[in-house]
Amino acid sequence: MSRTLLAALAAGALTLGVAQPTLAQTEPPKNDYADAANWLCRPGRTDACSADNTTTVVAADGKLTVETWKANPKAKIDCFYVYPTVSNDPGEISDMIPGPEEKAVVTSQLNRLGSKCRIYAPMYRQYTLTALRAAVMAGPGPRKPRPNTGYLDVVDAWNYYLAHENHGRGVVLIGHSQGSGMLTQLIASEIDGKPSQKLLVSAILAGTPLPLDKGKATGTFKSIPICTSNGQTGCVVAYSSFRDTIPPPANSRYGKPRDGDPTKEVACVNPAALGGGKAVLHSYLATAANGMDPAAWVKGGPKIETPFVSVPGLLTGECVSKNGFNYLEVHVNADPADPRTDDIKGDVQYGPQVAADWGLHLIDVNLVMGDLVALVGDEAKAYLAKR
Repeated sequence: MSRTLLAALAAGALTLGVAQPTLAQTEPPKNDYADAANWLCRPGRTDACSADNTTTVVAADGKLTVETWKANPKAKIDCFYVYPTVSNDPGEISDMIPGPEEKAVVTSQLNRLGSKCRIYAPMYRQYTLTALRAAVMAGPGPRKPRPNTGYLDVVDAWNYYLAHENHGRGVVLIGHSQGSGMLTQLIASEIDGKPSQKLLVSAILAGTPLPLDKGKATGTFKSIPICTSNGQTGCVVAYSSFRDTIPPPANSRYGKPRDGDPTKEVACVNPAALGGGKAVLHSYLATAANGMDPAAWVKGGPKIETPFVSVPGLLTGECVSKNGFNYLEVHVNADPADPRTDDIKGDVQYGPQVAADWGLHLIDVNLVMGDLVALVGDEAKAYLAKR
C-alpha cells in the first residue's frame, strides 16, 4: 500500500467496504441510546446534521447560481442512517465521541435528505481506519475475528428508535460501505419477514455488494426486493459506482459476490433510473474534496466558496453487467469547448496510480445525492398514500 493511500486512511478520507464483523470473545458494555449524546444526529436539535449544504450550481456555459437548502422538521417519515468507515480513533473499535470525520460524513451524505425525512444517525463503535490500516499493512494471512461491537450497537440503536421514537412512522434505512454492511445484516436478521418490515419505506445501501439470486429481485433479503420504480415501497436500492473508462478489474472489491457463489449476482439499482437505462445524475459534490481545486470547476473562473457544487448534465450513469460484474457505470460528458470542468475527482489512488478495484467508492453517494432526495420524496408520498 502506498503512502498516498495510507494518508487517505489516516485522514479519514476513505470510506471502506468492510466485511461483515464476526463475534469477538468479549464485547464491551452496551451503549444507552436513551442518552442523546450517543446520537450523531436526531430531530429537534442543532447537531452534525445541521451543517451548511449550500451549493453552487455550475451550468455548462459556466454560469454560477447559488442554491440554498433547509431541513423539513415536519417531514412525515424518518431516515435511519449508519455511516461508513471514517474513524481515526486509536485501537480496533472507535469510541462514542463524534469526531470531525463522523461530522463531515453526515454533512456530505445525509444532511440533504433532511428536506424529506426526520434524521436519526446513531454513533456506533465501528471497526476503525486505524485497525484497517494495520490489517492491510500486515499483508495476507490469517486474521483474528473482527469485533461484533459495531453491529450490536446498531441493533441497540435501532431497537431504541423503534421503541421510543418511531411511533408507527415509515422509515428509510440509509448506509454506505461499512454502514451498508451493518444495515444489510440488520435487515436480514431484524426486519425481513418481521413486524417492523411494514415500516420500511425503502433501504438505500450504497457501496456494498448486495447478493441477489441470479436473475431474481431478491436474495439476501427473502421478502424485500430491489426497487424498480419511484412509487414502489418496501424495497432496496443498492449499487457501487465505477467510471466507464476504468471498469472493475478481476480483483475488484465491488460488483460481484465476495464469496464467488455462481448462483448469485450483485444488485445494481441506479437511483436516477430505477427501471434501468441511462440517466443524467443529479450530483452534489464536495467543492474541495478528494483533491478537487475549488477554482477548477470553471476554467479561468472564480474559486467556488460554497461547500458543495452541482454540475447539471455533466455526469450520466447506467447499471451495466459486464465481465461478471454488475455496477453503476458513470460517464463524464466532457466538452473541452465550454468553460466548465471536464472531469471530477473521486478515485482512490496509490500515489499517481488509480486503484481501479475501488471504483468511485469515495463518492458513491454524492454522485446521486439529488436523485436520492427525489427518490425518498416520491417513496414517502407513495408510502403515506398506502397507509
